[in-house]
Amino acid sequence: MSGPRAGSRRRAATAVVLAAVAALLAGIGIWATADDGPADGSPPGSPPGSPPGSPQASPPGSGPPGELPGNAVSGEPPAGPCAPDDALAPRCGAWWGAYIPYDGNGSLTAPVYAFEKKIGRRLDLVYTYHDMSGNELDGQLLTPDEQELGRDRLLMLAWESTVWKEPHHANWTETQLGWRNIASGRYDTEIIDPQIRRVRAYGKRVFLSFDQEVDARIGEGAGTPEEYVAAYRHLRDRFEKLGARNVVWVWTVSGYLGSADLMKRLYPGDDYVDWLAMDQYNYFTCHRTTDWKDFERSQRPAHDWLLANISDEKPLMLAEFATVPDPADPDRQREWYAAIPEVARTMPRVKAMVHWNRAVPGEGCDLTVDDGPGLEGYRLAGRDGWFRQPVPSR
Repeated sequence: MSGPRAGSRRRAATAVVLAAVAALLAGIGIWATADDGPADGSPPGSPPGSPPGSPQASPPGSGPPGELPGNAVSGEPPAGPCAPDDALAPRCGAWWGAYIPYDGNGSLTAPVYAFEKKIGRRLDLVYTYHDMSGNELDGQLLTPDEQELGRDRLLMLAWESTVWKEPHHANWTETQLGWRNIASGRYDTEIIDPQIRRVRAYGKRVFLSFDQEVDARIGEGAGTPEEYVAAYRHLRDRFEKLGARNVVWVWTVSGYLGSADLMKRLYPGDDYVDWLAMDQYNYFTCHRTTDWKDFERSQRPAHDWLLANISDEKPLMLAEFATVPDPADPDRQREWYAAIPEVARTMPRVKAMVHWNRAVPGEGCDLTVDDGPGLEGYRLAGRDGWFRQPVPSR
């Protein structure tokens, strides 16, 4: 799943028509937010369950709509043996994160607060997706809602070299811009540089993943592995040149080992990558199989391959993970999630786990943990001390 899309459902390659791209890039979306604070009535910027009047982060500046918050970098960084390093890898345990889709009103904050109320804790990390349209709806990094959530949480921005054809990539249709064009600097002035300046102004460290599940994009016509490596390096070099050094660079593959040789060719190199990441699931009924993979079986093969073939020194992120329920045994989904803390302790290079909380098209493809046994197991896992590390404020 990626971008947001199911990797196994990616569309066939489509030719890039430059005139169509230009028209899409010219489009300006309308951003609407619902700044209602946490779903339990806690003040914005405070943990769910905080009483009215609790200390909270100061609001964004009073300038034009979308202005970056003046308090994005504030407070002292965490100290002690478990404080995260410069690449935002916690020295103890792992971050507990999730991808939560926008609600029908165009709000990201409201569904995140509602999800946190359900799971009984604040997320350490919120994962969001953007295209390269440059418009306010989907092409603007660090939207107002992301800024609000980023006061008390880490942000991971997935940036796709495409232009989406519907809001928030609802039907997964898009136009490829092409890695060769990204690497050449063709979109620097119009699209890329303005977003780099926003990230630099924000100041606080953020994760950034360029074209996540990159091995699944070859078939969509994005380009060759060599062109991807050139595009990835160009983006990081461009961020450095414009002074946006508050970015932690994540390289995300599907983890499907049938693409092992391809994944090796797509690696931009240790000097350009801070974190490795993978997206693996227990799809079960979603792919009409009879093979139920428990949490460890769903993650271990790709985890071991990445450490053995790419790097055993970089931190590793489970950038998307989830399971569908087993209709014949509802408790099986609970057990899948409840087993995560024990398995996590056997994977010490995994420093972040990000749940994909969105259903995908198809019968038997509900990957959410919004209720029932799945929610019970996920809540239980999230209470474990392995996922209770100090989140940095800068």
